[in-house]
Amino acid sequence: MPSLEDLLGKSIPELRKLFLDRRESVPKGLLEALEVDTRQGAHHLAKRIRSRYRSNRSEGQRLHTLLRFELELWAQGYALIAGVDEAGMAPLAGPVVAGAVILPHNYKLRGLNDSKKILDHEMREELAVQIKRDAVCWAAGFAEVEEIDRINIYHAGLLAMRRAVEGLTCLPDFVLVDARKIPHCPSPQRGIIRGDALSASIAAASIIAKTTRDAHMLELDALYAGYGFASHKGYPTPKHCRLLKELGALPIHRRSFGRVREVLGLDPVQTELFEPPAEDAPAELAIAQGL
Repeated sequence: MPSLEDLLGKSIPELRKLFLDRRESVPKGLLEALEVDTRQGAHHLAKRIRSRYRSNRSEGQRLHTLLRFELELWAQGYALIAGVDEAGMAPLAGPVVAGAVILPHNYKLRGLNDSKKILDHEMREELAVQIKRDAVCWAAGFAEVEEIDRINIYHAGLLAMRRAVEGLTCLPDFVLVDARKIPHCPSPQRGIIRGDALSASIAAASIIAKTTRDAHMLELDALYAGYGFASHKGYPTPKHCRLLKELGALPIHRRSFGRVREVLGLDPVQTELFEPPAEDAPAELAIAQGL
């Protein structure tokens, strides 16, 4: 880094590029020098740099808080902590997908949050790439439409979560799950209500699940043109519901969902579908329900 004297010899746009655009470390004394600098824009630049400091501190505190559950478990001796979450419970079409992620100790990634709070698609994708690069290991698990229709969406979500955990290349010492517990999970676990907003590991898993499912729906959009899966990802948007009525249901539409059954002229789903399985029920349902 140039000396303070050399830096003050640079133009304000050059300093702005260094310390705002590139976010380089600000040397001691530069802010104070800018605040007494007579050049136009120097005071404004100093204010923006100080604002960046406050933002960084706030983000650092948020990310530290996001590790509250992991820090507690690490202190108890659990080294490999997996976060698990799913995406795609509400759509009328496509699979439900779960993500499982084991993050390094004290991992802090700027912008890491519940995937539902990250509205910028490109930012979600960038975070997913970074998480995959940094993670001790990660995996995604799918429950397909046929399984959703056979065992219902709730249990299909649990099945996808179990598959995601089983897909990890290292066995976690402990598993943190968003809101639920996974039947037949090989490790001790804890379900955390709103876990995707409270745990860094679950937030990372939610991003993996969301971006993996979105990519899969883009593939389905190429197979089934005209339904708009690339834009609505199978969710029951007004456009999707209109196209479903106009064009009819596809094999990837969930036939256990009311809007799809209505288009197909089928009776509403019977309550028996959601009751505990009989002794001869499919093995997948028994597994999903932990029987």
